[in-house]
Amino acid sequence: MTETTDTLTLADGTDIALDSDGHLQNPECWLPEVTRHMAEREGRELTLAHWEIIELLRDFYRRFEMAPAMRALVKFTRQQLGDEKGTSIYLMSLFPESPARVGARLAGLPRPTNCL
Repeated sequence: MTETTDTLTLADGTDIALDSDGHLQNPECWLPEVTRHMAEREGRELTLAHWEIIELLRDFYRRFEMAPAMRALVKFTRQQLGDEKGTSIYLMSLFPESPARVGARLAGLPRPTNCL
């Protein structure tokens, strides 16, 4: 079991447990408000382009029951959104630290298994 190191408190007072990497301990607790709050805490401004990838990550998780690593994320993005957005350069422009890892965290998903 992953140890809780932090909680996220939503506007209605609901506490959401986070693991040591900042991912939701229970992905079932995800709401768009959770992502907005996480982004605000990290000083991120989410655009429609960010939300498009967050929803794409959630779709990937629903289909395959895992968060995608970078290669799988690029391939899935290309398949779903086209060649222009389905590149590592595009994804890095949105989530410069690590599109797969940061995107999964903001999408309320577990950490991709082979991301550092």
